[in-house]
Amino acid sequence: MNATTEKRTRMRLWIVLFLFIVTTINYADRATLSIAGSSMQKELGISAEELGFIFSAFGWAYVTCQIPGGWLLDRFGAKKVYGWGIALWSVFTALQGAIHILPGGMMVPALFLLRFLVGVAEAPSFPGNSRITAAWFPANERGSASAFFNSAQYFATVIFAPIMGWMVATLGWHHVFLVMGVVGVLAALVWRVVIYNPREHPRANKAEIDYITAGGALVDMDKPGEKKSGNQWFYVKQLLKKRMMIGVYLGQYGVNGVTYFFLTWFPVYLVQERGMSILKAGFIASLPALCGFAGGVLGGVFSDWLLRRGHSLTFARKLPIVLGMGLSSVIVVANYVSTEWIVVAVMAMAFFGKGIGALGWAVVSDTAPKQIIGLAGGMFNMFGNIASITTPIVIGYLVGSSGSFASALAFVAANGALVVVSYLVIVGKIERIELREPPHNGAARQVPATQH
Repeated sequence: MNATTEKRTRMRLWIVLFLFIVTTINYADRATLSIAGSSMQKELGISAEELGFIFSAFGWAYVTCQIPGGWLLDRFGAKKVYGWGIALWSVFTALQGAIHILPGGMMVPALFLLRFLVGVAEAPSFPGNSRITAAWFPANERGSASAFFNSAQYFATVIFAPIMGWMVATLGWHHVFLVMGVVGVLAALVWRVVIYNPREHPRANKAEIDYITAGGALVDMDKPGEKKSGNQWFYVKQLLKKRMMIGVYLGQYGVNGVTYFFLTWFPVYLVQERGMSILKAGFIASLPALCGFAGGVLGGVFSDWLLRRGHSLTFARKLPIVLGMGLSSVIVVANYVSTEWIVVAVMAMAFFGKGIGALGWAVVSDTAPKQIIGLAGGMFNMFGNIASITTPIVIGYLVGSSGSFASALAFVAANGALVVVSYLVIVGKIERIELREPPHNGAARQVPATQH
């Protein structure tokens, strides 16, 4: 069949579906401690402040390993680095289910260390997602693809929170970690036979490759045998001077401030502040997450629809982000209501808004310079995930000092407002960044830089 009339394959849809599945497991592993936390506190004698620091252990590692993880992705490719990451974080998750066999004084440090190691292994995951999306999707599909894999964070709670809540209530908290570890190891094995660079995929035809290439997909990023060159730090220093990226980084910090409340303290809030059982909290936590999933998919589809309607990339990305994150700030209303179903409705609305506004990874795929796609994603995730450290600790101290979650919810709402301000005031025009090449023979080849 002639290439011009050959029907396009749709392997990119299968690729993003598998990214969604892996990211679901990723976030379920992050949430294991939040579901098991209350039972572990009682059994192991962990204080609220200690639990806050244990929650933050993941963040310390995740943040500090973003740039090394991005460098590894650029150097060795997403298939190898991401695949090994899945296997390792799953093993470290499973080991958390055995900390109770240690002497009392070693349990908290051991749990902190294992959570830290999970953060190390997961560091390349989202930069890897962004890199694979940039390789497989044209610009006018990239928002939907990025929103789809990003929405897995909500789907993880929808699917796994009730299951993990049931396991804690009936089998004990240990089984949560063991089961999730096994699921992750199986996913790592499947990864090896599913993920390929576009041109090397055995089931993607030339028509699909030509289509995504014409649409701006960077199909040769992980081309086998291609030598990676260039001074990476020369590029990074340029990237850090871009006003647009500073605003994007600050915005992602606010997005993750909201995210990590739901990933860490939200089930504890339902149990301790609202008096729910652990089993009920597991099921209730899935309802706002379902709304977050719907918002996450809708935000990406809406953004790409605006782009196809002729609106600028800037408008198409900013409008859902500003509207969604503004809506997420309604979480503070839960401080002023006592009826259980209203509290859940407020949380659902906040999570729905956060889902709509969580388009940061689409923005990274749209803007990252071609020389350092992995590093650019790593830097974005590093700055954004500082919130994975600060949010659990701040909330732990606010709850520990006041005995209530009122100030904690106000803190979460402020993070949503920060995103709105950042995108309206700082970010400016959204466009792909072009960087100068490092000097060769005493002279640097100049490439026009984007406005910043």
